[in-house]
Amino acid sequence: MQHILNNIAKEMARETERGKVADYIPQLAHVDPNQFGIAVATPDGKMYAAGDADTLFSIQSISKVFTLTIGLGKLGDALWTHVGREPSGDPFNSIMMLEHESGRPRNPFINAGAIAVVDAIMMGHEPKETLGEILQFVRFIADDDTISFDHKVAASEMQHKDRNASLAHFMKSFGRLKHDVDKVLGTYFHQCSIAMSCRQLARAGLFLVSNGVNHHTGVRVINAQRSRRINSLMMMCGHYDGSGEFAYRVGLPGKSGVGGGILTIAPGKGSIAVWSPGLDHIGNSRLGSKALEMFVQETGWSVFGH
Repeated sequence: MQHILNNIAKEMARETERGKVADYIPQLAHVDPNQFGIAVATPDGKMYAAGDADTLFSIQSISKVFTLTIGLGKLGDALWTHVGREPSGDPFNSIMMLEHESGRPRNPFINAGAIAVVDAIMMGHEPKETLGEILQFVRFIADDDTISFDHKVAASEMQHKDRNASLAHFMKSFGRLKHDVDKVLGTYFHQCSIAMSCRQLARAGLFLVSNGVNHHTGVRVINAQRSRRINSLMMMCGHYDGSGEFAYRVGLPGKSGVGGGILTIAPGKGSIAVWSPGLDHIGNSRLGSKALEMFVQETGWSVFGH
């Protein structure tokens, strides 16, 4: 495994087409695109890593997997009255589908859907309390108390919030959001600003590898059915309108973020985290996607068989 990761990191270092960093969030625009990291955590507690696997980056939309898990834990299937389970086929920040569907977002992984999930899990609490709960959960599943928010990134997103604020106000107009829009957005931006390394992220995904149990810590995080369902949503919706292409090329449940990270789950085998800040035109890590395609070809870990 280490040999495979070393080879992938070498290949990625040779790549000249690295994509474009997310410059609409100024704090992310400063990140050096010449970085690449990959880490694989396995249920038996082993960790393999190569490249910049210890560099912290903003996980952005990957955090939506964790808030979805919290939401299902708090509300159970009642969460699906707030948000749907279908691929959107539209960009992650599109408002068009909301118009057609009475303000109910398509799925929890597009921006509107994640904002609806945040509103659902707040349950009358202030942003600070909800954020404390989210951070505590991420630290718990990653078994790492050093993980925290990048407040500069959160502030940067808050200053450029117009599109997300539009989505939130639009949902509020349909009676879909229960809390004050600014409080929901503040919580959402901080959630997206969580900074993690590939190693930490790979470890955080372990509970989805083994039917809801993190074998490394021996703790059941969620039940087996819920774990399967979160993986299925990651497969169908985890890469925005590039989800079909990712399933076709990689064949694993995954969730990307505009910080350049991708968390990928190979059920029963391992949790893979990759990071490279340059994005393709859809908003997914260009080298990250390429590296995962190589990884699956080398390991045969696709859920669709060797």
